[in-house]
Amino acid sequence: MNDINNEYTKYDRAKAHVHEIREFYTHLITYIVMVPIFLVINYYTTSFPWAIFPIAGWGIGVLSHAACTFNWNPFFNKDWEKRKIDEYLRDDSF
Repeated sequence: MNDINNEYTKYDRAKAHVHEIREFYTHLITYIVMVPIFLVINYYTTSFPWAIFPIAGWGIGVLSHAACTFNWNPFFNKDWEKRKIDEYLRDDSF
């Protein structure tokens, strides 16, 4: 019985992750479509490059979304956690 529950749980987690990936790619495609639109509107309306602000802000959001979706964190990843735990275990004053 427990193996059946684990399989359903594993299936549900996999299904949820695939849904997260699809949402990320939808977000990325929308961003890629909107960047040229911002640039064209900016080109025809004013000489001030205001389009860089929404492009940069939204780009940060896309990168953040990617980091969450693909469990990517170059600063505090699992290796960092293991090294830090080992460091504290070796430290006598901790």
